[in-house]
Amino acid sequence: MNGYPWGAFGTGVGICAATALAVMLVTFAIGAAKGLHRVVDIAWGAGFAAVAVVSYALSAGEGDDVRRLLVTVLTAVWGLRLAVHIAARGHGHGEDPRYARMLDKAPGNRNLYALRMIYLLQGALVLLVSLPVQAAMYIPGAVGPVAYVGWALWLVGLVFEAVGDRQLARFKADPANKGRVMDRGLWSWTRHPNYFGDFCVWWGLFLIVCDDPVVAAATVVSPLVMSYLLTKGSGKRLLERHMADRPGFAEYTARTSGFFPLPPRRSRES
Repeated sequence: MNGYPWGAFGTGVGICAATALAVMLVTFAIGAAKGLHRVVDIAWGAGFAAVAVVSYALSAGEGDDVRRLLVTVLTAVWGLRLAVHIAARGHGHGEDPRYARMLDKAPGNRNLYALRMIYLLQGALVLLVSLPVQAAMYIPGAVGPVAYVGWALWLVGLVFEAVGDRQLARFKADPANKGRVMDRGLWSWTRHPNYFGDFCVWWGLFLIVCDDPVVAAATVVSPLVMSYLLTKGSGKRLLERHMADRPGFAEYTARTSGFFPLPPRRSRES
């Protein structure tokens, strides 16, 4: 496709960077006041929603209106659902063990260390991962078949993430399950249905920019970075390290796919 407004897109990226920074600074002020930096996880989803809405407003008159509205709604729905879920999950709890361990090793002021290593880092990742969302706003051509495939993949991801979160919340709410490994429902097909859902969501959003191959090539780094975070970074790898000593976890990993959903493997005993 010809005529992509790279200048307007670049200006939009700068304003979205300021938006992501503002979200993280406000959240940092709240976290520092409460002495509870797990609130940054709420800002993760909310930051993506804010960037999508700002991008939509900035791109008025530039791109295809259907695509602009589509990526805005899909990103905002995903981000706000995640923010609400994490807020509800963390209500009444103390600091996230991941952040507690990190801050225990902080050189100097804990809050300033949290600002650098948690809030600003996540703000930068919000900007990077959301590049396809921002870029989609400026594509002038009509929405094509690949974009609708992306919409379908996004929906698969949202269902996996929302249903997996709901199943886990109900499991943990039962006192009889204290200390046990969740291995029911979607969790019997993949050890991380929520992370797999995120994977589908962001590759789905990326497909919406694939109507323009040049823009797709320029932004493919975003779903690749998200995939790395989910599988090798702060997602699956850290969670499984935390769960490694829990009774029954080794047996669970032996029969359950590590990421992509697959039928449970039968144990040798059975």
